[in-house]
Amino acid sequence: MANRVFRLPDLGEGLTEAALVRWLVGVGDRVAVDEPIAEVETAKSIVELPSPFEGTVVALHGEEGQTLDVGSPFMEVAAGADEVDPAPAPAVELDAYRAEERAGSGNVLIGYGTSESRGSGRSRRRAPATIRGAQRPDHGGGPVPVRSPIVRSLARSRGIDLGSIRPSSPDGIIRRSDILNAAATTSAAESLTGRELRVVSREPLGMLRKTVAAKMTRSRAEIPEATVWVDVDATELHALRQSMGESRPSFTALVAKYVLIALADFPVLAGRLSDDGSEIIQFDGVNLGFAADTPRGLMVPVLAHAEQHSIVSLDAQIRRLAEAARSGSASPAELTGSTFTLNNYGSLGVDGSAAIINHPEVAILGLGRMMERAWVVDGVIVPRRIVQISLVFDHRVCDGGYAAGFLRSVVTAIENPLSLYARL
Repeated sequence: MANRVFRLPDLGEGLTEAALVRWLVGVGDRVAVDEPIAEVETAKSIVELPSPFEGTVVALHGEEGQTLDVGSPFMEVAAGADEVDPAPAPAVELDAYRAEERAGSGNVLIGYGTSESRGSGRSRRRAPATIRGAQRPDHGGGPVPVRSPIVRSLARSRGIDLGSIRPSSPDGIIRRSDILNAAATTSAAESLTGRELRVVSREPLGMLRKTVAAKMTRSRAEIPEATVWVDVDATELHALRQSMGESRPSFTALVAKYVLIALADFPVLAGRLSDDGSEIIQFDGVNLGFAADTPRGLMVPVLAHAEQHSIVSLDAQIRRLAEAARSGSASPAELTGSTFTLNNYGSLGVDGSAAIINHPEVAILGLGRMMERAWVVDGVIVPRRIVQISLVFDHRVCDGGYAAGFLRSVVTAIENPLSLYARL
């Protein structure tokens, strides 16, 4: 009876590939429908991939650390002798699985579908992960203490024997720095032309970094961007926020509300340009993206229909989504589909930045750090809370006057936070 071939599915992010982090099953294991079989990394997050079939695993396609194309064979399952093999042709099978994802069946990524396994009578392979067959010296032949699959992949790409690594941390766990140090010690010396600098490490770009690089390159190549910026006296807003006590919303949430109000009056900046550049596409609301610094790099969580939220709700949702992005638990839907992005790089201690538009959007607003500066008020130099805000926009969709009008609306709200009370 023919094996059933599970092909790497479309993960719902518009991506064409994913990196295999680790297998959770092995050849000979019996799997149930919806049982997690592997962890894969996309440009958005690391997720568990569930099996659409029940049966015995007869083949696994791909090595840990390898990048696989969507639609390529991933796992093969043999049906039992008394089972009827329902597998369609490969192309049809992939289409059917994608249809199940869109329909919201249990056969979707763990975390936003059926979460209960149907019980396979076998235990899942979980962390702490070890390299089978590798031994630690001085530890009586025990398994190599490695928890992170990324560390295992890095060691493999460097040709480093994990059994030869002596961990530097007190807990005895091998970490990324241990691999890089070993690679620097054992690698052949390489030098730059005319220089005697030795290359100490080489690290391939991860899925997220590669995707960000491609997206930023496309943004720079396709969008004729322009930037306008203003130094804003945020003293009144700072005082108002301080008066709210411990439950006060974040500065980001307050400015986000002012941005959403301004976008209602300048909707082109929350739209998109058609692929052929012939149409400006506008929407019935704003999917607000906001830049979040995470251990995996810059990510942009998205709050759908953000214009429907109050300041309190905006604050709660921004905090929730930022934490989900940092922990890797954000769903693909929460990391895609933004129509306007807000970047508070001031939280990183930066005054200003030449931000890059988050393609295919047409604008991005940046916030610098708020700090006391000498400011002239009615001819007198006084200390005031000043923040620089900048707007980078696609000059194809609007001119400077339109962009300045939007920015001025946000500035007015920051300088006079109660002036928009009726629209909050």
